[in-house]
Amino acid sequence: MASRFQAVTLVDSPSYPNSIAWSDENLIAVASGHLVTILNPALPFGPRGLISINRSEPYPIGAVKREDLASGCLLPTTLNRDPRPSVRSVSWSNLGMAPNSGCFLAVCTTEGRVKLYRPPFCDFCAEWIEVLDLTDRLYDYLASISFKDPDIPPSEISNEPVRNHGYVDDPTDSVSVKEQKRRKVNNFGVRNAGLETSCDQISHGPSPSPELEGQGPPKGRCTKSGGQKSSHQIVPATRGRGRSAKTPPEVCSLPLITADQYASCSAMLSSLVVAWSPLLKLSSRIWGAPEINLSICFSLLAVGSKSGKISFWRINVPEYYSIEQSLAPTRVELIGILKAHNSWVTAISCALLASDSSSPQVLLATGSSDGSIRIWIGHGEEFLKSTEVNNAPFYPLKEIINIYAVPVSVLSLMPTQSLHKMLLAVGRTSGAIEVWIGDTSVKTFNKAGPYDAHDQVVTGLAWAFDGCFLYSCSQDNFVRSWSLRGSSLSEMPIPSSSPGLRSVSDMPDVFISCLGLVVSPSNLAVAMVRSFDVNQLDHMYEARLQKAAVEFFWIGGHQKDILSNTYLEFDIEALPGFTEKELVYWESNILWSLKQYEHWDKPLVIWDIVAALLAFKWSAPDYVDHVLVKWFSSSFVDVHVQRSIGKVLPHVCKSFCKAASRQLHLLNIICRQVILPELKADEINSNLLNFTVDNPNFAQDKQHKLWMDLLSRSEKELRERLVGFSFSAYRSFASNSATTSEPGYWYPFGMAQMEQWVANNNHQVHDQLKVVATEIKTCKRSRCIELAEEDKEQCSYCSAPVPFESPEFGVCGGMESNGSSGQKHKLARCAVTMQVCPITPLWLCKCCQRWISKLAPESLFKMPQQYCLDYKFSPEPSSIKVASKPQCPFCGILLQRSQPEFLLSPLPV
Repeated sequence: MASRFQAVTLVDSPSYPNSIAWSDENLIAVASGHLVTILNPALPFGPRGLISINRSEPYPIGAVKREDLASGCLLPTTLNRDPRPSVRSVSWSNLGMAPNSGCFLAVCTTEGRVKLYRPPFCDFCAEWIEVLDLTDRLYDYLASISFKDPDIPPSEISNEPVRNHGYVDDPTDSVSVKEQKRRKVNNFGVRNAGLETSCDQISHGPSPSPELEGQGPPKGRCTKSGGQKSSHQIVPATRGRGRSAKTPPEVCSLPLITADQYASCSAMLSSLVVAWSPLLKLSSRIWGAPEINLSICFSLLAVGSKSGKISFWRINVPEYYSIEQSLAPTRVELIGILKAHNSWVTAISCALLASDSSSPQVLLATGSSDGSIRIWIGHGEEFLKSTEVNNAPFYPLKEIINIYAVPVSVLSLMPTQSLHKMLLAVGRTSGAIEVWIGDTSVKTFNKAGPYDAHDQVVTGLAWAFDGCFLYSCSQDNFVRSWSLRGSSLSEMPIPSSSPGLRSVSDMPDVFISCLGLVVSPSNLAVAMVRSFDVNQLDHMYEARLQKAAVEFFWIGGHQKDILSNTYLEFDIEALPGFTEKELVYWESNILWSLKQYEHWDKPLVIWDIVAALLAFKWSAPDYVDHVLVKWFSSSFVDVHVQRSIGKVLPHVCKSFCKAASRQLHLLNIICRQVILPELKADEINSNLLNFTVDNPNFAQDKQHKLWMDLLSRSEKELRERLVGFSFSAYRSFASNSATTSEPGYWYPFGMAQMEQWVANNNHQVHDQLKVVATEIKTCKRSRCIELAEEDKEQCSYCSAPVPFESPEFGVCGGMESNGSSGQKHKLARCAVTMQVCPITPLWLCKCCQRWISKLAPESLFKMPQQYCLDYKFSPEPSSIKVASKPQCPFCGILLQRSQPEFLLSPLPV
């Protein structure tokens, strides 16, 4: 039996499948009852984020007669007695969607509402901030077309005024207060969200306009498109809830509709599941602006409803990122509504097909309560050109019909590394799972299964290691691991050996069901959420606060590849509980994970890699050295596996000039977090300033000194690339008379400081950089005003001059008072421009603890392997705009605003 290496309890229990999601920021969201709990897996017992779901006012769809309330289509609504809505579905967006470059969280509730939330990076609170209610916008669109649907002829809707007691949401409005207390009031149905406003003043509730703007459906709720009067016209109404029986009933001018019409309209607004697409990036040549050398980035949010339709929302990446305040506008637009199924849409999964990157394609898999599954494909350029909401830009590839009509509970879509190939895992309420292997180019799909994997509803499916393994969980409390070899799926046990087990003996092991699982970004761990059997808990102490738990298991010991002639070069007795094969599997999987992160577009979140290496290092440091030597041999040139780590490190340094920026970022993180974890980041930064292998002040063993030398050379190589690129761009900006930067774009600030840094390190930098630094001085003489302003730096506290002595910090001269020098201030310098940081909110790297006031250029992070920086290169005028990227130039991880220790913040490493 596999052993968890950490676990954390929740105050409420999940109720629906897929109740857990893992973000690209390394945050975990769990849908637990009426709450969404957000955890940091690196600090599971630390601060948490929170989203609390409250009741929402129902939409004014129409009024039905009291005798129709007992009809079959309205019984679920009439009998609904949920005191508070619960969370049904959660989904994280890709990195870069939120105003601080983080992730949005889409939340779907049992009321059918879908809302977007962002992290409170500038609000300093635990509650996440609501950005937009998408259901409000969907209602605006549907009301503008009078809820037109083939099943709802608009001519059958009556405009006859009815009494207020005909509301379907509140059948108790006409009864006494005493009876109203005895009977719980249903809160789902027809009620105007703006009861005390006029028709033209009805709004969406809390205005999200500072955060998002859209050009989607119209906001008016009173007229049809084209200016005609809507049969669903909204008029003022008075609040009827809590009214005494003596109060005379008031006239309601909502349209009188039949029970079937109301149920159909309500189903369009009742969302069940949400899913984000991967980030799509289209060049200007595709979206119709070839003269501008820019690209547009956006993501799609798919929302499935009870009507069988899926609405697609295009949400653009913010124009620029900020941590001071959430004012960066983001465009949101409804681009299509797709009639996907004839029954409830119960599962959605999106993936980016591995095809031509210039024209990305999105795969969409949808499942329904009638057991049907459909696979769709959409092209990136059509998502931008889509103008008709009724024509969603997705086209069917495959339809799968289940003859027994067993509802689909979960889907997991996985594109493989092979072109046009995909894997689709399907979980059903019967406990069966099946896998479909497809080729989208020829539209062929082969089935593996079905397999009777579980005895109850399948509540979670997750692929790992590029489709080699599939993990499933169920309401029967079982979690199973499956290996896919060709077209055959076979069950394999979850590895029982676990590095660095932690003591979690204080948590009761009385679970009753598993409501979802998710694989970590590096595929080395899996997290699952389980509900406790409260009848077996202590009702005084445990049952009140412990309703469920999130457990973490290592899966790095799975055999991903068929290895031959593979052996370890050290004694395995230092690792009790591990066989030689298991260590070989761990080595193979860690190397595979590191290789995936060498692609610059994959968010750098290697928490599980660092945690696994640290766990192995505590018991067998030689094994960690062995794994790192293997990684050096595959990622850096002129390195031989047969050598020891002490002999390999000097050879790695010689290949830095030919290494990709992402490889250097990975190396820096491993040096800081795995090899030198006992040293604080500030201490390492200070030691790196004038570090040499023979430095006696660094009191560590020889191997640690070699690692420090490796880190020093790697960061110096990255700094040279940044300085060289800045010099090259500065000449281009000067020739085009550009003196200021635009929001979202990079500008080469700090030229004087960079020149001084080159002069101070003249004996260490490349000769090309020395030459271009001299040319920059000549270029700057023609801009003497800017040169004078940039050369003079002043202390933010006392206005004393700050000389440039170090790229990490500056010390002011202190203001003279009574003939003596005053207090001197130590000031942080920006890691990008080397300028003194202002007294404003700054970006922070959680790995190297460096501060950044001006973001680095995106091109710095894209430099490929075998790249030789040509410092004489000058960008063309058409491509002079370079996007800025909120990433650390030395670690490559996402920057963020520093938060107090009692508030949640992501830790990618």
